[in-house]
Formats: sequence, structure tokens, C-alpha cells
Amino acid sequence: MNQKVFYLALGTLLFALCSTAHAQQSRKMWRVGYLSPRSGPSEREAAFKEGLREFGLIEGQNVVIEYRWAKGKSELLPQLAAELVRLKVDVIVAAATLAVQAAKNATATIPIVMPAAADPVGTKLIASLDRPGGNITGLSLMAPELAGKRLELLREVLPKLTRVAFLAYGPDPATRLFVKEAQDIAPKMGLELQPLVVQSFGEIDDAFAKMKKQRSGALVVQPILVTIAEQNRRITDLAIRNRLPAISDLSDFVDAGGLMSYGPDIIALYRRTGYFVDKIFKGAKPADLPVEQPRIFETVFNLKTAKQIGVTISPQILSRADKVIK
Repeated sequence: MNQKVFYLALGTLLFALCSTAHAQQSRKMWRVGYLSPRSGPSEREAAFKEGLREFGLIEGQNVVIEYRWAKGKSELLPQLAAELVRLKVDVIVAAATLAVQAAKNATATIPIVMPAAADPVGTKLIASLDRPGGNITGLSLMAPELAGKRLELLREVLPKLTRVAFLAYGPDPATRLFVKEAQDIAPKMGLELQPLVVQSFGEIDDAFAKMKKQRSGALVVQPILVTIAEQNRRITDLAIRNRLPAISDLSDFVDAGGLMSYGPDIIALYRRTGYFVDKIFKGAKPADLPVEQPRIFETVFNLKTAKQIGVTISPQILSRADKVIK
């Protein structure tokens, strides 16, 4: 009888221990490192958290997000990435090509998820879209490949356009690809491309002075400059002041006062990032998770800006827009 009681008690104890371990595992608090060149949260981060919630990952309940903002100083990204590595986060979400590069340099083991990297294959962040290899996966912004579309849109709005300035940011790993793609396409459209690559944000004013001197008829802005809100507003203000029609990839540009944008729906990409984080938490390896390309693209116009700089956009062109700011 005593032996039966002993084994019954032992079984009850083991069951209780297993149940407790299972409960603790199910209540695991995941740690997400979030690395961004920007100054603080926006609707992009709200979309990311919404994407996490779709998979039952809720900040403060089973997820802690360690935010690191470079506040427009890209040179701080390596240091911030190293901080996240020291915290031993479970995954790093790197919000921009520059941030992905910094995270990659900081760790070869912690999974890294890209919400929107310009050209992760061309910048050698991953081996291929289907088989990324290494510790990086996520979404491609597919931005350089859309250079032709943006130049076509400029030509449609400005039929007499001959010279186009391209404002680019030298430290970004994708800059060379952005410029080359535009340079290859522009001559086929009868356009002269005038690349202006700034190495720091302090050079932006001088770049606009050169555009005026070169009599540029329009401006294409590399998206990393739009991603950083302070520079985005500064560039759109300068474009309006110089009466220069300007286009970029992201709708943020038009919201800030740019004339138009054509590119992926950035909010949809950030929401989709939750899928990759969830997959990694469930045991998937980044090397085996194919990198996705954008599925939703949008054209946005700012008619208030058009009026300020004296540009008329035909009703036929406006009818194709996904959004028009009046």
C-alpha cells in the first residue's frame, strides 16, 4: 500500500512539474530588437505590431520590443545593433537597408527580419530571394527596379522634361544600384540624369543649389532620405521653394509635400513583417524562409504642391492614382 501511495504521489508531482514547465513555455516572453535610422515610432511601427497581433504576439503580454532609434544619424546604427546583440534578443527587425547591414555586421546568429530592404540580393545581404542563406529574411522593397516607372510618370506629367536630378545618399548600400538603374533607363527615354550623391545630410542644401545651376527640370529622391522624417520634410520644402517637381518611392514623401510617389505600399510590408517574426519564433530558420517582394503598389499625388509649383496634372493621370492630396 505504501509503495502504491509513493508512486501515486511521484506521478502527481511529475505531472505538476510538466504542467508548470508547459505553462511557462507557453507564456514565454519573446524579445524583439527593433533597429531603425529614424527618430521614433510612426504608422509603420503600428502596422508591424498589428502584424504581430495577427499571430497572437502582443507587446507587453508575450512580446517585449527593444527599440533603438538612430535619430537620423546612420553612423550610430552599428553601435545600436551591437546593443541589441548584447541584450540577446530573439530576433532583430531592421527597418531600412542601412539598418539591415548594421545588424548583419553585428551578428551571424540572431535572426534578422527586413520589413523593406531596397535590393537585398544586389546589396549582398542575402544569397537569393528563394534561399536567403545566413540569418536574414523578410521583405524586399524592390525599389531600384522601379526606376523606369518613376521616370515614366515624371515624363507623363511633364512632357517637355529633359533633365532629371537624382538625389541619393552615399552611405546607403543600395545607392549604387538606385543610381545605375536610373542611369541605364533615362537615355532610352530621352532624359539626361544628373546624379547628386550626398555623403551627409548637411550636403542637401548644396545639392539643391547644383540642381538649380544645372537647370534640372525634375527630381527623383532615394527612399532612404524619405524614411528619415526630418530630411523628408527638408527635401520637400526645398523642392517647393525651387519649384521643382519631385518624386520618390514612398507615400510619406507626398504626405510631407512632395509632388508624387510611385512604389510599394510600405504599411502593407511592415504589417507582413509579423509573419516572418512568428515563423522564426516557431522554429523556422531565416536561411530557409524565402524573401518576399511587394504585391501592392500605389501612385499618390499632392495637388496642393502641384499648385504651389505651377504644375498641372491631367484628369487622365489623376484617375489612375490610388490617393490624391488636395
